[in-house]
Amino acid sequence: MRVIAQRHGKDLIVHLSQEPDKDHLETVNGQSDQVWVDLTFADPRQARPQQRRLFFALLNDIATYYVVPPDFLKTMFYTQYEFYTAGKSISLSDTTKSSVSDANQLLDLVIDFMFEWHVPFKKGYELLPKDEAYYQYECCRHRVCAICGREHADIHHWDAVGSETRKLADHRQHWFMALCRTCHNEFHQIGSIEFAQKYHVQPVKLDKKTLIKLGVMTRKRMDEIDQRNLETGKKL
Repeated sequence: MRVIAQRHGKDLIVHLSQEPDKDHLETVNGQSDQVWVDLTFADPRQARPQQRRLFFALLNDIATYYVVPPDFLKTMFYTQYEFYTAGKSISLSDTTKSSVSDANQLLDLVIDFMFEWHVPFKKGYELLPKDEAYYQYECCRHRVCAICGREHADIHHWDAVGSETRKLADHRQHWFMALCRTCHNEFHQIGSIEFAQKYHVQPVKLDKKTLIKLGVMTRKRMDEIDQRNLETGKKL
């Protein structure tokens, strides 16, 4: 479904290319007259050469790991992109009509694949957009060091949480990064500001589901904090 949105200050008026299925809306939202949507602002500029270099560098990493031709992988991910976007084609050539946002969607598919199948980032690793929240989120979710790519990384609190209050803290309000022990130690040696400047990285907040899955916080603890906040009138 194609969506066009017109902005009026803080308000967006959304025009849909077709009438949505009311039964489906009631199933996923509980109602058909008011819905929740995820909003992403598209970058309509032509896909950048840096994105093309990153795409083929990552393909080479996968090709080396699985010993398959890069052209096969290119076709596979292009086809996956078309399926993901309901038939929209993509190109990363110099004359492409694909946008920066289109190329980012394609790169996300490749990065997802590498995390899911534990493909090590080699040449492509240095080109990764390490300050992108999505990349940092995937590193935490798969426990891969955001700096060096080692697996079995720790989920590191970027902003300090006292040891005595760690179990009582609302970790939904804190920032995280997946770091191996070596990179974790360097973080504490040089401090967060110098560390961020050296590696061009920024931490990310984790959603409820991920915090529970990683064992950082339990659902019971979240419910207790939410109940306490309701009783004290604090905004959730």
